[in-house]
Amino acid sequence: MITLTPPAIAEAKRLIEKQNQPNLALRVGVKEGGCSGFSYALEFDTTKEGDQTFDYDGIKVITDQKSFMYLDGLTLDFVDNLTGRGFKFDNPNAKRGCGCGSSFSV
Repeated sequence: MITLTPPAIAEAKRLIEKQNQPNLALRVGVKEGGCSGFSYALEFDTTKEGDQTFDYDGIKVITDQKSFMYLDGLTLDFVDNLTGRGFKFDNPNAKRGCGCGSSFSV
């Protein structure tokens, strides 16, 4: 399961409204690369066959089967403070991460 915190839900809603395409979902994925081996990927997309789908207060979160192996248990948060603004990944499957927080190894 992938979980979104209330701040992440609010930011995703804001961004989808800005796109003016209410059928979009937040795709959370993993791709090879980054300084630790894998990088997180976020984009707005539509559901494809085989996707895992989760709903949080009207925000649909989708991920493909391959990415879900690495993201099961992930909590996606959104922070906006003096040290930065953006989505933050808390992945219990990550054995090691980098300083930027956008890549990990398993």
